[in-house]
Amino acid sequence: MKVLVLGRGKTGALVAEVAHGRQHEVHSLASQENQDGRALTPATLKNTDAVIDFTTPHAVIPNMIRCVEAGVPIVVGTTGWYHHMDKVRELVAHRKGAVLYGSNFSIGMNFFFKAVQAIAPMLKHNYRGSIVERHHVHKKDKPSGSAMTLQKILESGSGQKVEIASVREGETVGMHLLMMDSANDTILFTHDAKSRLGFAEGAVRAAEWIRGKTGFYEFPEVVDQL
Repeated sequence: MKVLVLGRGKTGALVAEVAHGRQHEVHSLASQENQDGRALTPATLKNTDAVIDFTTPHAVIPNMIRCVEAGVPIVVGTTGWYHHMDKVRELVAHRKGAVLYGSNFSIGMNFFFKAVQAIAPMLKHNYRGSIVERHHVHKKDKPSGSAMTLQKILESGSGQKVEIASVREGETVGMHLLMMDSANDTILFTHDAKSRLGFAEGAVRAAEWIRGKTGFYEFPEVVDQL
């Protein structure tokens, strides 16, 4: 595959490294090389099989628009743009494009989501749920996209409100703690990322999966198909 990686931060650089290791032809663009998506021209995207975006909430929207309009599938690991979700979904449907997004591309985290979905109904039985997420000081969105995904899973599965507490410190890769507390007992679920490698591997495998497809997908929906 020919893969274009948007973003040369820590995760973007690792994505490029993983894609190269999986025998793909890889090119990358730093954010300063692609202001408002202007570098995503027909010439840049020609023969590109998939784009992987790990940029910023400000940059990702024009990147998605350019890729969808060019008919190139894009995998989006950037978070903080979900308030534009409906508009992007409409564009994908109208242009028959392909977008696969995820708040977290770790395979382990996505099975963690499935486990949390299974226990969400506990909140109907006098349990109170709360989420703590801890990330590095450079993370721009708060709460994290993964914490918001956990919150959505719990609230839709129970009808109960779940609060999120966010911590930004040091170089923490990403930790998510879910506590289910009652008068009788406390249940703790934790996902603690050891490195960004899991995010990068999941994103590259997602790009391999979406090649040649159209539609608007969320990573937990397709993780079983990788």
